[in-house]
Amino acid sequence: MNRATAEADHISMAGGYSLATRGAKHVIDHALPRVRAAIEALPLAEGRPFVMSDMGTADGGTSLSMVADALGMARARQPARGLWMVYCDQQGNDYNTLAGNVYGEDSPLSGIADCHVTMSATSFYRQILPAGSLDLGFSATAMHWLSRKPADISDHVHMTGASGLELAAFRDQGHRDWRTILLHRATELAPGGRLVLVNFGKDEEGRYLGNTEGVPMFDSFNALWQSFLDEGQITADEYRAMTLPQYYNTVEEFSAPLTDPSEPAYQAGLRLEAIETRVTPCPYRLAFEGHGDASRFAREYIPTLRSWTQSTFHGALSPTRTADERRALIEAYYYDYERMVRQAPSGHGMDYVHIYMTVRKDG
Repeated sequence: MNRATAEADHISMAGGYSLATRGAKHVIDHALPRVRAAIEALPLAEGRPFVMSDMGTADGGTSLSMVADALGMARARQPARGLWMVYCDQQGNDYNTLAGNVYGEDSPLSGIADCHVTMSATSFYRQILPAGSLDLGFSATAMHWLSRKPADISDHVHMTGASGLELAAFRDQGHRDWRTILLHRATELAPGGRLVLVNFGKDEEGRYLGNTEGVPMFDSFNALWQSFLDEGQITADEYRAMTLPQYYNTVEEFSAPLTDPSEPAYQAGLRLEAIETRVTPCPYRLAFEGHGDASRFAREYIPTLRSWTQSTFHGALSPTRTADERRALIEAYYYDYERMVRQAPSGHGMDYVHIYMTVRKDG
């Protein structure tokens, strides 16, 4: 299998993900009212624990306070009912840091009695939990990663810069993957269970991650790699392989499987309760507007970009290169990005554009 169609299971977040992605926590904090409303609407149950999952959790740090709040609310509704919290991600996830965050003495989960925390190295493209066992499923900033990369984009690193047949390939893959995710969750959910999903997407104004105003982030990614190609530092094959295996659905695309009676997810009992878009400002740009130090802004901003792109970019470099060569190219790339931001900081920033959804399981 060539790299253009390789499975995307190798995608991983860099160590210390939560520390480098303060904005991701802000996004999850905004979801807390929706999570609380979902728990309040759940049917009461006896004879089994309350089960919650965090799918695509990375190191668990960005969702930890939200999870503690949700479990506390579930306990308050039914004090005698046990709690089971399941953290889920791919096999290559940083489970050591996840364990430290959720099992540590300082974890807000450590003080919750009869709360059982487990981890599952299972992708959300597979069934994670037994049928009918899940009360509340949660996922944030994860389901834009495709199960596989359908193609390499010839002149960009992201589907937002693609066109024609290349864009169509990503759209088709994104639609299939979204339906796969929903069908597995439909199997796992107990009757009356809820999903609260917070996904990257395109909003009603056509905005998406890093492209709300100012300098489009994905165009900057692409321009830098294009300069490496023009200078002979990477090959044309390596440049094409830099394509990120992501797709950003619109509100209509997210909604379709949940509102059309002919769709398998709808037939499996899933119903869309609520959906909205929200822009969360880049915290590093907001801080820069206060302190005005361009060097500090660049130094603090680049790690959040690196935390979720480095794995793909490093994997695109030819295996015929030595490990030192690959490492040097990656370091040079992020150094150049930091220098670019430091020299002309205006317009840079990674505003988050998310689509917040609540989904109910009928039946």
